[in-house]
Amino acid sequence: MEKSLDIITIGEGMVELCSNQSLANTNTLDKYFGGDTLTTAVAAARMGANVGYISKIANDAFKDFLIGSLTAEGLDISQVKIVDGHNGIYFVTGLDSGKKEFAYYRKKTAATLLCEKDINEEYIKSAKIVYATGITQSLSLSAKEAVLKLLKTAKQNNIITAFDPNFDPLLWSREEAKEAFYEVEDFIDILFLNLKSDSLELWDIESSDKLIELLLDKGIKTVVLKSKANRGYYVANASETVFTPFYSSLKLDTTGTGDAFNGTFLKEIASGKSPFEAVKTAAVLSGLQIKSIGAIKSIPSQKEVLTALKEQYE
Repeated sequence: MEKSLDIITIGEGMVELCSNQSLANTNTLDKYFGGDTLTTAVAAARMGANVGYISKIANDAFKDFLIGSLTAEGLDISQVKIVDGHNGIYFVTGLDSGKKEFAYYRKKTAATLLCEKDINEEYIKSAKIVYATGITQSLSLSAKEAVLKLLKTAKQNNIITAFDPNFDPLLWSREEAKEAFYEVEDFIDILFLNLKSDSLELWDIESSDKLIELLLDKGIKTVVLKSKANRGYYVANASETVFTPFYSSLKLDTTGTGDAFNGTFLKEIASGKSPFEAVKTAAVLSGLQIKSIGAIKSIPSQKEVLTALKEQYE
């Protein structure tokens, strides 16, 4: 079957309000949009991938803005449903002072209504890769069930599956996140992890070698481990482990950096690249992204990434 989509992901689309000044001092906020899997989707799309997005958007005052934004990025939104309710909002402020402020309002939003019925098997079959996160699982019980169905359906149809726990203690407890991960671990081919916030919190493991060995033994084919302490990425499969350093040490805002990295990595995999090639492109995109404010509006173009990639490796 010919695949019309490179990647399908599921999650919440949120309104982003940001300012370089603190929330207390700023008189204006720039409006954009974000969400962890939405950032992944847009990064992949800006790099040339055909990306489908599964979500629910509320018919509040931000509906047209969000729908228009997703459409403008070239995402397939045929599986985005409009429902009654409200959309989530988050704030990123205070960057000029070096004290980033981050706050969000996402309880009982439209995306929490995601459920198993939103997973269309024929639609899933149209993709090369499906991707989900722990943040989407944390939205609600029904959203967690939707993520499980997405990954199981993909596995049953020999579609590559990818997952990032993206653990955030503000969203749920370690125990809840662990339980949710255990539900899906048998259906994961590519696993993205942060050595500090994911591996230490969810497995109590600080050693990259030990964590990689554990996960590969569980049957996960590719492990991508991001280490802030070592300033780079470990990519491992059954054959080898390769370390790739961060592209840039200059940063303004890290919001969504890991999510954009994941989208770029998956786009390269969908294009036939090896994981060890994919990480180079993903590292460059995320290294460029952190030099500007915002999760999605700071994602560079494919041309910018390819130019920087050429300068870096040729």
